[in-house]
Amino acid sequence: MRLALWQTQGFGADKGTNLAALSGAARAAAAAGATLLLTPECWLGGYNVDVAAGAEQADGPSAVTIAALARETGVAIAYGYAERDGKEVYNSAAVIGPAGTVLGQYRKTHLFGDFERAAYAPGKSFCQPFSLGGFSLGLLICYDVEFPEAVRATALAGADLILIPTALTPEYAVVPELIVPARALENQVFVAYCNHAGAEEGLDYMGGSCIAAPNGRKLAAAGAGEALLIADLNPAMIAACAATFPYRAERRPELYATSTLTTGRRE
Repeated sequence: MRLALWQTQGFGADKGTNLAALSGAARAAAAAGATLLLTPECWLGGYNVDVAAGAEQADGPSAVTIAALARETGVAIAYGYAERDGKEVYNSAAVIGPAGTVLGQYRKTHLFGDFERAAYAPGKSFCQPFSLGGFSLGLLICYDVEFPEAVRATALAGADLILIPTALTPEYAVVPELIVPARALENQVFVAYCNHAGAEEGLDYMGGSCIAAPNGRKLAAAGAGEALLIADLNPAMIAACAATFPYRAERRPELYATSTLTTGRRE
């Protein structure tokens, strides 16, 4: 699979302009031969904004526009947005396939900080992996990747490529530098981590989007500015890396429940 990550500053709460810019990015990804284009967290209507004001239902007008663009370009589009479901608002991500159909939906389960916990309801489950381009794809969002259990659960459910839209600021640079490659290595999966560039309503983003391989090395990485990252993902790498780093095969889950922990005394 050829994967594209769109690290963009975006236009905050201006969904119409964001959608127009997405058209250009999707066409550039198609011209590069990409199967899938990934945007940042809450890209559609902005992250550091009044998210409730711009929240849409999962099948709302923006989803209809994105589905038409996916059909036109032949590129699957994974995007972050604020999802309204009745009285609740969720920090969500969706993937629309090249036929214009929804392949996957996910609501962020680990909300970060007071702002997110005030603005969003937490998701209640992880996304069931879905197929695209010879891969089984999972979805997480930003802070989720910092919990090893979230990535492990998604990998054990069958995902071998995990898409992670994010909204990361510079003080958390260790996440793309260290944590994302570690999650890829310890689970023998590809991890695509797509951040914002620039600033939004006084919040500075660090960029640093990356695509990590199952051996923990980065196939592509961006600096601080806008970028369209392209990388080719070879599924054969998964088995090769698992042979060298057999963490999943040698797990002992019967030991991991807290009820099995001892006090540390020698018996």
